[in-house]
Amino acid sequence: MKELTHYIDGAHVKGTSGRFSDVWNPATGEVQARCPLANADEMARAVEAAAKAQPAWAATNPQRRARVLMAFVGLLNRDMDKLAEALSAEHGKTFPDAKGDIQRGLEVVEFCIGAPELLKGEYTDGAGPGIDIYSMRQALGVTAGITPFNFPAMIPMWMFAPAIACGNAFILKPSERDPSVPLMLAELMEEAGLPKGILQVVNGDKEAVDAILDNDVIQSIGFVGSTPIAEYIYGRGCSNGKRVQCFGGAKNHMIVMPDADMDQAADALVGAGYGAAGERCMAISVAVPVGDETADRLIEKLVPRIEKLKVGPYTAGTDVDYGPLVTPEAKKRVLGLVQSGIDQGADLVVDGRDFSLQGYEDGFFVGPHLFDKVTPDMDIYQQEIFGPVLSTVRAGSYEEALKLAMDHEMGNGTAIFTRDGDAARDFANRVNVGMIGVNVPIPVPLAYHTFGGWKKSMFGDLNQHGPDAFKFYTRTKTVTARWPSGIKDGGEFHFKQMD
Repeated sequence: MKELTHYIDGAHVKGTSGRFSDVWNPATGEVQARCPLANADEMARAVEAAAKAQPAWAATNPQRRARVLMAFVGLLNRDMDKLAEALSAEHGKTFPDAKGDIQRGLEVVEFCIGAPELLKGEYTDGAGPGIDIYSMRQALGVTAGITPFNFPAMIPMWMFAPAIACGNAFILKPSERDPSVPLMLAELMEEAGLPKGILQVVNGDKEAVDAILDNDVIQSIGFVGSTPIAEYIYGRGCSNGKRVQCFGGAKNHMIVMPDADMDQAADALVGAGYGAAGERCMAISVAVPVGDETADRLIEKLVPRIEKLKVGPYTAGTDVDYGPLVTPEAKKRVLGLVQSGIDQGADLVVDGRDFSLQGYEDGFFVGPHLFDKVTPDMDIYQQEIFGPVLSTVRAGSYEEALKLAMDHEMGNGTAIFTRDGDAARDFANRVNVGMIGVNVPIPVPLAYHTFGGWKKSMFGDLNQHGPDAFKFYTRTKTVTARWPSGIKDGGEFHFKQMD
């Protein structure tokens, strides 16, 4: 069986802790590799190498750092299929979806190539008598990121690209469920010209996470994952004096107004609800039609679309709509929540519990589910399911629909489908959610804007990527300067007259 490694100081390094995690093939249900789980000593060695390499990298001018990222973009495009193949094999998502995962990370790298402009400070000439004031953005030092299984290429690049562009070294602790692509990205960064030690990949579980949180050298931590772990990392990291941004769970609502194009809304819900098997923090998991007539029309449109979804392994071709869940535990959890929805009185309109794929009976596939008449007290509404399950909560009015999105403890993303500009404008202004779609079901901002939720979906004061990333990965230093007068009169540059 394949044994994976860490990537420390420019080399693949075998784990020494003696602990490993299984890496599954989600389509077949077989273990395909073992991932080493680092202990505190292994993490400390990676941090030490990063700290040693970082000062010279910070002293490299931003334009030269940007050239490394520019070369990295070329290598990502060169190896796109190879990376997507590795990603799909460990995660289970379809091949086109895997390429999209890489592409959305690549776009953030492209944005970070603008580091020379983004790192410029401010200058005030003549702030007082002979006084000038200017500011500088300087690297933090050694930074770290803890990333989830569902986007093993995109989210690491969302973190390490701006961190490295700013002159920092970066310790990446990826998910132990699908660690191969992060290791490949580190290799490509060094092929692009990044000095050894600036990007390290250390695999691990909670022991490695705690080693990051408690290491005095690490100055900042980025995290994406569940809300309970986000709260833990944010609290412990901040108490240790680190700069921390943590992105937690989501329960994204899509309000469907009576005037919406029902075909457009149904297509959007199917793609946003079931794409990547629902394992997205921006997945739409709650449809909120306004009025029973709207709900009935929407359900009528949804059912045939959902029943036609093609579920299968990524090797089955590009027409597969979604693949398996990532682990057997994920499958068990999703089916348990489905059962709770039935037990608590929701109507299961499309039942995917008996789904089985010939030749892949042991894989972690879950058929699509559609619930109607879900109420806010049910577990399937309260919890993030992270599976191919769409819940319909009927609202009697626009205000009731808006209240549902606003009252939920999570506030990552939301959307409204309507032809009414006034309703859309009111919704965007009033809803207490971080990312809003108007006739757009998954409103993930492009790389030059920022990504971030509200409420218990985000802990910290700066979002991911866009301009906020360059603020998060730098400190501002302000200099007030005054030079003594008279020096310019001290020299003589003309011939003296003879006495």
